[in-house]
Amino acid sequence: MGELVLHPMKEIRVIVAGEHRAFVTELLDRVNASGYTIIGNVSGKGHHGVREAHFMFSEQESLEMIMTVVPEDKVEPILAGLRPLFERHSGVMFVADVAVSRQEYFGKKSKGV
Repeated sequence: MGELVLHPMKEIRVIVAGEHRAFVTELLDRVNASGYTIIGNVSGKGHHGVREAHFMFSEQESLEMIMTVVPEDKVEPILAGLRPLFERHSGVMFVADVAVSRQEYFGKKSKGV
């Protein structure tokens, strides 16, 4: 059996009010991100203070985290697409270096495999 090889990618995490989930996911679809994960009812503390997760009347009132892993060349289009959202609304985004073993799952064909 072959050795497990890791390939560098970028992980993007976006935390926004639930009402902005469609904006983020539609952007990820437009840039052809191969997929994303959504975690609802996120709690945390930031410069606006503590934000408790609670499901009141709709998921649009809570915070959600949308995560994706993409090749580096997709990061800038995603950042550019999110800029208008963050200019008008609160939210936060994190971009981190990650490594994946199945590169083809994330929109980048592996070389020689």
